[in-house]
Amino acid sequence: MRIELTHQQAIYTLQEEKVIRFAAWIMEKVRGLNPAIDWQELSIVFCDDRIRDLNRKWFGKDTVTDVISFAYTDGEPCGEIIVNLQQAVEEGKLRESPNQELALYIAHGCHHLMGADDDTPERKRAMLDLESDWIREAHSLAILQPLFT
Repeated sequence: MRIELTHQQAIYTLQEEKVIRFAAWIMEKVRGLNPAIDWQELSIVFCDDRIRDLNRKWFGKDTVTDVISFAYTDGEPCGEIIVNLQQAVEEGKLRESPNQELALYIAHGCHHLMGADDDTPERKRAMLDLESDWIREAHSLAILQPLFT
């Protein structure tokens, strides 16, 4: 699987090799949910609160969000997740850590690529529970290492 990282923000820097390793591992996890889709490429775009513009344009929601996912399955399956790095840092400082929050956003975005939906409290909880399990496993296998420089 090809994984491409793009930065649309200049405040935070990442350990790109570690981000790619974690994202590839997460994509294997989500692939297990639907083996019929053979993902070929994942693009991860790191941005800031300007993600609000995309959320408004594509989903009609005029709010800042953590991650947006787009799955392109006509032809060679590829996905794109847009991650709000600014929010990952800010929320991470209030929660466990920015690293943990970023990992959660990547996992959540990849999970959405498989069609998972968080449109109800029950579905949101189910997604978060599974993603948290993946992150704990990634920690235990030393796949999830510090993602920020």
